Amino acid sequence: MDSSKNLTSLPEEVLEGEKQQEEESQKPFVSAFDAVPHRPPPPAQSSLQKYSPLDWKEFFDREQDVSIPNKNDVFHVYMAGTEGPVVFCLHGGGYSGLSFALSASKIKEKVRVVSLDLRGHGKTSTENDLDLSIETMCNDVLAVLKEMYGDSPPAIVLVGHSMGGSVAVHVAARKVLPSLHGLVVVDVVEGTAMASLVHMQKILSNRMQHFSSIEKAIEWSVKGGVLRNIDSARISVPTTLKYDDSKKCYVYRSRLEETEQYWRGWYEGLSEKFLSCPVPKLLLLAGTDRLDRTLTIGQMQGKFQMVVVRHTGHAIQEDVPDEFAALVLNFISRNRIGPHGVEIPGLLRPSQPQH
Repeated sequence: MDSSKNLTSLPEEVLEGEKQQEEESQKPFVSAFDAVPHRPPPPAQSSLQKYSPLDWKEFFDREQDVSIPNKNDVFHVYMAGTEGPVVFCLHGGGYSGLSFALSASKIKEKVRVVSLDLRGHGKTSTENDLDLSIETMCNDVLAVLKEMYGDSPPAIVLVGHSMGGSVAVHVAARKVLPSLHGLVVVDVVEGTAMASLVHMQKILSNRMQHFSSIEKAIEWSVKGGVLRNIDSARISVPTTLKYDDSKKCYVYRSRLEETEQYWRGWYEGLSEKFLSCPVPKLLLLAGTDRLDRTLTIGQMQGKFQMVVVRHTGHAIQEDVPDEFAALVLNFISRNRIGPHGVEIPGLLRPSQPQH
């Protein structure tokens, strides 16, 4: 079955949008990677201004390169906020730390945000950008946290989208971060992810591969259905590309198609690991049909909180950043996550906290 059948282009008119939502609600879910469409027809002439890149400084406060001792690995992070626990964000495969830019601009009003460019992505540079094994990526995250915060890290909430959600779960399941106080996983479930791997190479190869300009890449990501929020695409898409001098065009920074040997390791056993994490957990999904049997049972037993975010694509944090930020902040509030467990001023708190 062709996984791209779930996809429609981003609507230009409200009426088309209503029709699209109705159609999408009737379509079966096939691939956890359904946000990557087939090559669309050549786009019409567009305004450069409409698809022009946005500067990350409008959303994050600062950036930093984190060098790992005794290695030629330098990880790039974006940071925002000045106090409270740290929401540590891990993006999906093919994305970058700026995938969380719009939501970070809201989250930072209450807590701190750190968004990492994972190995082989964004502005991060490592000795082996193709080693996307789950063990290596987990070690990367722990090494970055160690370098940034030493032996006295603040309260941390790990937030991971898609592949980054898998990394977040595996890091949490290791139980080696004493300051870990929460786990938020965005639109990745073992059952649907494992079933989708057979389609992954075809999905990757059917992407538009070359772009004459960054503006064209941003336009394609929106019109092709990868992202549904133009502003988020304008900030996040540029760092997923690099200029190829030999081809005289922009190509993808990450080479996911060359990392197939690691894909099963991202998702195998993920549901049990998620349930085993000894911290409050939130699972955000773009559709209920993504839930597998293990998580369905766990959710019925109250082992984690689940929210289905309607009318969004795979990249929930990009498509509806305000709603995503509110969900993360409410999760932090509900579970009283903060420095030394104290309440965070300005956050609405339910009368009876749920754990």
